[in-house]
Order: sequence, then structure tokens, then C-alpha cells
Amino acid sequence: MTDLHPFIAGLPKAELHVHHVGSASPRIVSELAARHPDSRVPTDPEALADYFTFTDFAHFIDVYLSVVDLIRTPEDVRLLTFEVARDMARQNIRYAELTVTPFSSTRRGIEEKAFMAAIEDARLAAERELGVVLRWCFDIPGEAGLEAAEETTRLAVDLRPEGLVSFGLGGPEIGVARPQFKPYFDRAIAAGLHSVPHAGETTGPQTVWDALRELRAERIGHGTSSVRDPALLAHLAEHRIALEVCPTSNIATRAVTDLDAHPIREMVAAGVLVTVNSDDPPMFGTDLNSEYAVAARLLELDERGVAGLAKNAVEASFLDPAGKARISGEIDAYTDAWLAR
Repeated sequence: MTDLHPFIAGLPKAELHVHHVGSASPRIVSELAARHPDSRVPTDPEALADYFTFTDFAHFIDVYLSVVDLIRTPEDVRLLTFEVARDMARQNIRYAELTVTPFSSTRRGIEEKAFMAAIEDARLAAERELGVVLRWCFDIPGEAGLEAAEETTRLAVDLRPEGLVSFGLGGPEIGVARPQFKPYFDRAIAAGLHSVPHAGETTGPQTVWDALRELRAERIGHGTSSVRDPALLAHLAEHRIALEVCPTSNIATRAVTDLDAHPIREMVAAGVLVTVNSDDPPMFGTDLNSEYAVAARLLELDERGVAGLAKNAVEASFLDPAGKARISGEIDAYTDAWLAR
């Protein structure tokens, strides 16, 4: 097969499943750890590679929360957000829906309006200075229960920042049933937000059905177990409900045994709208360009096929029609020029 890495590096892209704190590069994590020396997170960027080696999903959550604890001031929030956008710009990511967990910050003492101001200031600066358009998904940390759900909903609905487009549910799935969050999603949807919960990553297809039926999901975060239910795959394909697929993440958290066993092939074969994403890229030693290369190998794609994956993300995004047309046009123009060389 042709080496697609150079093509992927320059390809205009959108990303739909990537976490705010989980996108902190080793450089930024080490800087934040140095600011807060009482943390157990290493200050040496090289030591972070070992720190970010996970034994299972529960261990990943534990490490993730230790990094969350480094975000203690509005200045920390602003720094993190803008630097994440800088890393995206380096990968030619034109648009990203960044999953933000405001409850994790406000309960640690960051004043809620200051938090909103920090992410919005970074968002506007990223678009102005880097050409990266950011939008927010506020997600409920499921492991924190209904208190977190109530607070996240209030922050999303009552203090809604301009960049907020969607409402999600993350954290562990095992023991965190999706239906209990229905009233909160109902409120968010009534306020005009889109529903994008995680489901079916470390649990079975029933979790995905619950997300669809109870939370009215418009996209599904991960959804790896969907392939175990042909009726579910058919439903997702028929209704163009996209799966936000994060291959390397699924291996790192042991949700999938190895890349060659990843169910992305079955998803695509069933006609499901598949998007490729990086989830928590520095924590998993990856980035979006690397995830596209993985997907291209697993799906045996050429340049046109990879461009099609990029256009899937644009289609499944919550961009306005003009924004979608603009990025899709950039993808086509780039691909045509590349193939004409």
C-alpha cells in the first residue's frame, strides 16, 4: 500500500470526539504539574509516557482524574484550551467539537463564570490566530452521579457559552446506567443542544440502545460493541447516526484486544457512518493523523477513501451548512491537487 502519512498530514480534517483535559500534551501537563507541585503527576515530560500506560479502563480514569486536578485556575483553563487548539492546527484540523467536563473544574473551586470566560477567550483566539474553529460538548462525568448531571445541565442551560453545541455523558459505563440521565438530556435537548453520549465501549449493545432510546443520541461515542447486534447496526446505518470511533484509545483502555480485532471494518461494511477520532491523544500516544493512518490500514483505503472518512466527520458535525460546505470543499480541493501531482 502507498504510504498515506504525508497525504493525511496535509488533509483538512474535523474531529468530533476529543476530550479537553485529555488533549493536554506532555509539555502542557508537565507545566501544569510544575505549577501545582502537590500533584502526583510527573513534571518530566519523558516520565509521562510511563505514567500514561494503563492497565485497564479503571486505571485510565484514575490517571485522567489526576490530570484534571491540575486544572485549578481560570488561567490554567485558558492555557490548556489554547494549546490544545495549537496542537490541532499543526495537524490541519479545521474544526473540532471538544468535550469539556465543567463539573470537574467548578467543583474544584474554579468560579463557573470565570471558567466559561476562559474557554470562550481561548476559542475566539484559536479561530483568530490559528484558524481552528472550536465548539464545545459539555459532558456529565457519569461516575460522579446525578449531582454531576444536575450541575452540568445547569451550567449548560443557564450559563450556556456561545460555543456550546452539544451535551454528552462520559466516564465508566459499567455500573453507570444510561437511562438515569434521561431527565438531564431532556432538558439539554429542550434548550437546543445535541445529544452525544458515550455508549457501548466497555459494555454491550444494550447500552447503545439505551443511549438512542432514552437519551435521544444523535451520535454515539465509541459504540464498539454495536457490531454484536446486527439490528443495532442496521438502525445506526438507516438513520445516519454516526459512531465516533477512536481505535488506539480502545486498545489503550483494553476495550478492544488489539488493532487487528477492531470492529471498524464491520461498522463500515454495515453502512454505518463512521468518523475517526483521537479521544485523549497524548495520554494514548497518538494524534488524529495517526488515527487516520490506522483506519486507512484497517479499511484498506487509498487517498480518496481517507478523504471520504474526513468528509464523514464533517457530515456528522454540528457545523452550519456553510461551514460544512467550506471544509468539504477544502478536502476535495486538497485531494484533487494531491492526486494531480
